[in-house]
Amino acid sequence: MVPASDHPVAPPSPQRAIGCLLGGAVGDALGAPVEFLSLAAIRARFGPEGIRDFVPAYGVLGAITDDTQMTLFTAEGLLQALRRGRERGLWHPPTMVYHAYLRWLETQGATPPYPYQEARNGHLLTIRTLHASRAPGNTCLAALRSGTMGTPEAPLNDSKGCGGVMRAAPAGLIGVADPFALGCDVAAITHGHPSGYLAAGVLAALVAALAAGTTLREALHSARGALIGWPQHAECLAAVDAAVHLARVAPATAETVERLGAGWVAEEALAIALFAALATEDFEAGVVLAVNHGGDSDSTGAIAGNILGALLGPEAIPSRWLDALELRDEIASLAHALATEALAA
Repeated sequence: MVPASDHPVAPPSPQRAIGCLLGGAVGDALGAPVEFLSLAAIRARFGPEGIRDFVPAYGVLGAITDDTQMTLFTAEGLLQALRRGRERGLWHPPTMVYHAYLRWLETQGATPPYPYQEARNGHLLTIRTLHASRAPGNTCLAALRSGTMGTPEAPLNDSKGCGGVMRAAPAGLIGVADPFALGCDVAAITHGHPSGYLAAGVLAALVAALAAGTTLREALHSARGALIGWPQHAECLAAVDAAVHLARVAPATAETVERLGAGWVAEEALAIALFAALATEDFEAGVVLAVNHGGDSDSTGAIAGNILGALLGPEAIPSRWLDALELRDEIASLAHALATEALAA
């Protein structure tokens, strides 16, 4: 357990926190209809520039997927941890997030192995829309059904799927001294390969710096420095450096995006999102670039949206997307509560 007084370092701006979570949800919703399509199929359906606006997915315009569902449960677990730390003086955020993920598992129709009944307490469990099944990842489902909480030191598996990184942004929004480590802990609950959780550490560190007001280049420099301090970082570092290099020398096109991979694994999803953010530094252009490829478009869109939303704030997100976004008010409210609690801690 960590004394609560040790954790506040650089609390986020509430507006940037809202931008981060709304931005991730918007990127998720934009990419959801094309997640399993090739680039050629995307262009055949939507034209040579690909998908550029919301179209229905799962029968809903602006539908979020499991990416945003799990991001919200990450945020709820961290919010409960902050409140526990303030009220009791001790906290352990990864455990509270693990309990939140068990609640997400319940929304997917499973019977979670709750360690005690109080772990089931959470507001998100009462939101019926979150009980929709939106292609949840098999690794997440299997890990949470196991009854064991994975950690970097005691991994449950050797998965480096992007299901760990795509939900990790809230770990950068609570002002902890080491958001990189918290991001790793959050992802390792279900994903045990180093690249699976180190990519989440990079995202959390990026979000923490951006939400505190730094530039994207400064935030990336800091996150990269944290990454190289961890063992087995070479694969993730190579993906990050490839994204940075291509943003300098290559055009901001789908063909360049596909040079970084398809995004089904964590380091590739992070790299695609980073490239999209670095190559544009514009919310709409960035998320459109991040989703138009033949791969895990909703996850790469979500991560790019987290980064650009934390950098630019909610005012940079087109209103036509926010107006149609599923659970917009609940997402914004939870982001505001998380940042406000971090500021009060």
